[in-house]
Amino acid sequence: DRAEHILEDCRKLGVGVMSYDNPRYPRLLKQIEQPPAVLYFAGKPIDFDRKLGVAVVGTRMMSDYGRDVAYRYSYDLASAGAVIISGMALGIDGMAAVGSLDAQMPTAVVLGSGLDVVYPKTHTKLYKYILRDGIAVSEYPPGAEPDARNFPKRNRLISGLARCVLVVEAPENSGALITARNALAQGRPLFAVPGAIHMKNSVGTNELIRQGAHMTTSPA
Repeated sequence: DRAEHILEDCRKLGVGVMSYDNPRYPRLLKQIEQPPAVLYFAGKPIDFDRKLGVAVVGTRMMSDYGRDVAYRYSYDLASAGAVIISGMALGIDGMAAVGSLDAQMPTAVVLGSGLDVVYPKTHTKLYKYILRDGIAVSEYPPGAEPDARNFPKRNRLISGLARCVLVVEAPENSGALITARNALAQGRPLFAVPGAIHMKNSVGTNELIRQGAHMTTSPA
């Protein structure tokens, strides 16, 4: 009965549904640990298996440096044909989506809620622009609220849909570092942008580089 209710909600909202055995279900996600049995999507489909997806993640409390870097990398990578993937969170994630959209290229976001529940609310307008040309996906059905426990779990899908992961700015214990660990576990190349050693927002990224992540200093 619950499944029928979910399907009815999806029909009313225009939300698509892909089960694990659907031919359109991304093969990239089948490679990760605990792929979702069902994937909900809205917007225009993107073939993640054929496109070069780049996950761009970082802190919600970004500095001016982080904002500029996230925008520049996302704009240039999208202009070169990459699909920028983020979690649409405040800060770096949102700026990644903006950079991709300004390059007039579709972007992809993975939500930790139902696709009809925009979080954060301040990104309502941004979300509409994303759906116009790109795609939003979630493993949570319509109506699901953005519970704090959903986001660490959501991060495995951000890295799972991507060919590589870029951490722009992350303090110690940042949620972006969970995505970085997922990337390594999934065999995705991990890139990090270095920052000044006295900036708390660079502690996480500098540590990733120290531990072997690829240091990147330009979108090229």
